Amino acid sequence: MFNITPMVRNLLIINVVIFLLQNSGIVSMEDFALHYFGSDYFKPVQLFSHMFMHGSWGHLFSNMFSLFIFGPMLERFWGPQRLLAFYLITGLGASLLYSGVRAYELNGLEEETATYIENPSPVAFNNYMDEHYGPGAGRELAVAYLRNPENPDYIEASREMVTKVYRAVYNSPLVGASGAIFAILMAFGMLFPNLELMLLFLPVPIKAKYFVLFYGAYELYSGFNRTPGDNVAHFAHLGGMLFAYILVKMWQRKDYQDNF
Repeated sequence: MFNITPMVRNLLIINVVIFLLQNSGIVSMEDFALHYFGSDYFKPVQLFSHMFMHGSWGHLFSNMFSLFIFGPMLERFWGPQRLLAFYLITGLGASLLYSGVRAYELNGLEEETATYIENPSPVAFNNYMDEHYGPGAGRELAVAYLRNPENPDYIEASREMVTKVYRAVYNSPLVGASGAIFAILMAFGMLFPNLELMLLFLPVPIKAKYFVLFYGAYELYSGFNRTPGDNVAHFAHLGGMLFAYILVKMWQRKDYQDNF
């Protein structure tokens, strides 16, 4: 605790303070969480502000714990200014990659929603709700609709619910420092690859490079095989790692050229 570095300490304080302001209602999700570019709620400031907001105490703790563990060593290696630049650049890069993937997903969802509105059916309604809102969502209406598929009230109610789910997904925001935190993990693995880590859930030493590799592979798998109800921004994590790799390589090349 007494060896924490200045910039890491400042980032920890900022994240905790903003989370407390969130809980008190002073900082709102609507204004500062990152919304999709096409959403009425989107504001450019959200590209940076979202990375200082969190969805829960557990979300905040997991990110800040990782920053506390891995950040100080990077700050001693780079200095506070470069660490801050790295944190902000990779956090922004993570959000941009996530937004690109999200645009692709929302385009598919828009087409699926329009298709349902034109051709509603009980089975299609049940599948839509399970996939985009979670298993069992809208089950009561789905069962009643299945028993009486020609009932105009059920047809209209299903259209309204599908439209409501589409709007909720479209306007759902991204919050958290996870993109920047995964970037820090990536940089740590690149700069200190053979440093052995002792994981809390698996008391067996593992080299940093393998830890990062396994974690990245898990996020890649989870991103392409998302289960209904999974609200983790896996591609934001991967975006942080990708931009971290690029930035570390650029800085290594620059530092090498400056020294020779």
